[in-house]
Amino acid sequence: MIFSYYVSDNSSSEEEATEDLAKQRRLLRSVFDPLQLTSQAFKKNFRVSKQIFLDILSEIEPKFPPVKGKGLTPKEMLAATLRFLAEGSYQNGTGNDFNIAIAQSTFSVAFAKCLNVMEETLGSKWISLVMEPNEEQDARRYFFSKSGIPGVVMCVDGTHIKIIAPADDYDQHFNRKGYYSLNAMIICDHLMKIRCVNAKFGGANHDSHIWNVTGVDAFFESKYRSGQTTFKLLGDAGYPSKPWLITPKRNPAPNTPDAAFNKNHSLGREIVERTIGLLKNRFRCLLGARQLHYTPVKATQITNVCCILHNMCIAYGMEEPSSD
Repeated sequence: MIFSYYVSDNSSSEEEATEDLAKQRRLLRSVFDPLQLTSQAFKKNFRVSKQIFLDILSEIEPKFPPVKGKGLTPKEMLAATLRFLAEGSYQNGTGNDFNIAIAQSTFSVAFAKCLNVMEETLGSKWISLVMEPNEEQDARRYFFSKSGIPGVVMCVDGTHIKIIAPADDYDQHFNRKGYYSLNAMIICDHLMKIRCVNAKFGGANHDSHIWNVTGVDAFFESKYRSGQTTFKLLGDAGYPSKPWLITPKRNPAPNTPDAAFNKNHSLGREIVERTIGLLKNRFRCLLGARQLHYTPVKATQITNVCCILHNMCIAYGMEEPSSD
């Protein structure tokens, strides 16, 4: 959308121009339905299938109050939210997007509302450490075939989500790589489904600290202490070695059993690295090349919602997006 801006002493003219622009945006929204896009174009723009979009909409729509006057519909809010998560551009880029035609200020409010509803409505349904017996069996079989380590059902790793410098606790968010971030703990299974995410900690926090204080360790320990000794996970050297958390051997000599163990351990852990890569490639707002212009709390929520959507894409059998 192209329009010229000029300074005028006539305030009424400026008000009329603003109202005209608002009318144009409402008109664009009224004539454009994202579901009219081809399936391929829809996936490229929103990173989910039309079926996922509709299923999310049916879940969250009752949570919104009735639309009054010129307000956005839940459908428009969901489309705008998904577009931002997929594109990873600044709010200005999404707010002025021709296809969605939503003003910057309107988008900001809609984005916050939609994130809240999606996280509250879909979070516990789509992200859980609890596995069905057949899932456990399949996971143990997968990880044993990759690593030769028995009893493993999941993997854990940390990944940095780049953010702008926060107003408070900036020292907790400045990581050793030299930028501000969240250190998100991700636990996945053999299908690249995210079983747990905790992105509440700043990038200055070590993986081991996050593991120890989040309560996840207690969950796996309770499983182990109750006799479920085949409910373990793999973690890299940044995590504490425990009976239920298998980490590499420290400084093994070459051509020794410990060195061979570490090689196989690394093969087993590849899936969590692939999972994180897929998550960020699908929802590019999380990519390191970009930066979330939000508070740490809001960036945490964005990360959580992206993980929910990632799991939905896995469950619905969506193909991996291209990296271009």
